Amino acid sequence: MRTIDDIMALTPVIPVLVVDRVEDALPIAEALVEGGLHVLEVTLRTPAAPDAIRAMRQVPGAVVGAGTVLDPRQLAEALDAGAEFIVSPGLTERLGEAAASAGIPFLPGTSNTGDIMRARDLGFTRLKFFPAEAAGGLPVLKALAAVFGEVRFCPTGGITQDTAPAWLAEPAVACIGGSWLVPRGQAVDPEAIKAGARAAAALRPS
Repeated sequence: MRTIDDIMALTPVIPVLVVDRVEDALPIAEALVEGGLHVLEVTLRTPAAPDAIRAMRQVPGAVVGAGTVLDPRQLAEALDAGAEFIVSPGLTERLGEAAASAGIPFLPGTSNTGDIMRARDLGFTRLKFFPAEAAGGLPVLKALAAVFGEVRFCPTGGITQDTAPAWLAEPAVACIGGSWLVPRGQAVDPEAIKAGARAAAALRPS
């Protein structure tokens, strides 16, 4: 099994996906992987999400995880669907202990010093910074990184293709989460998704 460090090192951007229709899962995953983004986060925000994870796992080269995991019950649901890593918007002791017990790569959400200290107490030093822009943006993350030197972050929330390079230039940032790649509510356009994936995969620090 890959570690969370392995997964974060695979890509500069992890697409954050809200899939409403299971039939869209395969073409979305194929387009993203062909465009160069191999790590895919399917959020558990829709009834279609578990089956979308199962469908995306069929795509060669795809590393598919579950996001918006809120509690141990949802963690179990995600594992049953075949999720290869877990992302949460926050962290509770129950969820952290369940993820550690399952041995699954886990990226818990944090937004302040208390969150990070709680994560460290539970053994986690690879963390989601969420909601990145609303929580104060890059200046806040830099301040947190100065205190917690061993922590590496995946900022997610409000970041765009244009602002991503500045985030990636911060040494404490291993990768970012991107919801702009497959906007919810739009018809799936594989060529557009592929083009966006190529641009995201080519991102370099500013």
